[in-house]
Amino acid sequence: MKTPAPAANPSSSTVPVGIWIRVSTDQQAQGESPAHHLERARHYAASRGWEVREVYDLAGVSGKAVLDHPEAKRMLRDIERGHIKSLIFSKLARLARNTRELLEVAEKFKAKGANLVSLQETLDTSTPAGMLFFTIISAMAEWERAEIGDRIRASILIRAKMGKPLSGKTPYGYVWKDKKLIQHPAEAPVRKLMYELFLKHKRLGTVARLINEMGYRTRTGCEWKDVTVGRLITDWTAKGIYRINVYKGGNGWRHEIKDESEWGMTTCEPLVSETAWNEANQMLEQRRSSPTKRPGPKPVHLFAGLVQCECGKKMYVGPNTPKYVCTACRNKIPMRDLEEVFVEEIRDLFSNKTRLHHQIEQAQQNLRNKEQLLATHRQEIDKVRDEMAKTHRLYLDGHIALADFGNYHQPLSDRLTQLQTELPKLEAELDYHRIRTVSADAVQVEADTLYKNWPQLPDENKRRIIEGIVERIEIKQGRPEIEITFSSTAPSEDMTTSQQNLRLAGN
Repeated sequence: MKTPAPAANPSSSTVPVGIWIRVSTDQQAQGESPAHHLERARHYAASRGWEVREVYDLAGVSGKAVLDHPEAKRMLRDIERGHIKSLIFSKLARLARNTRELLEVAEKFKAKGANLVSLQETLDTSTPAGMLFFTIISAMAEWERAEIGDRIRASILIRAKMGKPLSGKTPYGYVWKDKKLIQHPAEAPVRKLMYELFLKHKRLGTVARLINEMGYRTRTGCEWKDVTVGRLITDWTAKGIYRINVYKGGNGWRHEIKDESEWGMTTCEPLVSETAWNEANQMLEQRRSSPTKRPGPKPVHLFAGLVQCECGKKMYVGPNTPKYVCTACRNKIPMRDLEEVFVEEIRDLFSNKTRLHHQIEQAQQNLRNKEQLLATHRQEIDKVRDEMAKTHRLYLDGHIALADFGNYHQPLSDRLTQLQTELPKLEAELDYHRIRTVSADAVQVEADTLYKNWPQLPDENKRRIIEGIVERIEIKQGRPEIEITFSSTAPSEDMTTSQQNLRLAGN
């Protein structure tokens, strides 16, 4: 039987009040529901002879910053227009846990002659003592929240150092095993492929389209989107760092990054080199800062887009001159001279044993990545075939009607076609990489051949080699000096086999 509300105090004047309900998730789990707090506040109002006009329900809302919540704004408007004269809540920490906000609310109430009533602290801000007590208690509430935050952050850091799984969704490409984040055998090759395609095509949409056309899908079976690809490219796990507690919750999809001291981090096996990760993310950052800038058409000249003047401006070949010219300071260099210098640099590059062995190792690692991707692709084909067989069996057993069979079977059939179409391409690409992966000794033997046969190589092949291994060419002003910066993330196949192409061109 429901307990009747206490009788009203006849000596008390009727006051219009509001009831503020904000119960934490933990309290709800312990049985202190919003209904419980509402009933308690109603009984208190009845004992004072007050009229409950409004109930402001913020159950489950964080106390860190509540003034932007629609219910909080409604409550403040009611105070402004005199609709309520007091606000009843269970305890101070339920109103907010931010001293600034608490004092701000109290000042607004005071300006309108309204009061705050906390049942647990027996607080009434209408008196000087009550206001002083309010200030002290609100400061303690904020301190309590800071203490909880410190404990949470300490727990995250300790769990990260101990190698224990942290909360949050496991990043695509990884799986938790034996308290460690290791590469997922089927997802990791696909995520590696994203970096390779993005560094090549420089467009997130193109990467998503190509991966979909290859037959790959997200963990939930959906097609890839450019936003999803971009999120994975910026995720630190690919370079070997797993972060947690990085973002603050925000409205919609917007999130604010927390202070780095609050992050929890642990290491994991990287998917790509840190250099490749940095290059891809620098490209994305440049795109964000210049959203209207998009990759232009393919350059016609060998070094177009790569040559820049010492002053920082790009240099281009004009319509009536065989020279790269700086439009700002008119610095220039003949196309033929630049190509001759480049070929000399290439010969010196392949004669460097330390650099050469490093590039060979990169080529071999790239070959292993291609082998892993092919194995994943074949597994996906087997997986889709199994799903098609299960669907067919459900149809034969009468669990799927004929009219609905196509809705289940056709998407699988389309995906299988995509995967099977892509399979020979991947196999051929792997064969190609195997053939192109040569030994360091063989490269050194062919270095002179590269130098001698460069003039016979078609411009299209020359450009492909240049794009693959050159990051920037700087032309000094007022003196015959050229600085060529070779890309540290250049495809090693181009570095180690360009001399093979040149040899073929010379035969």
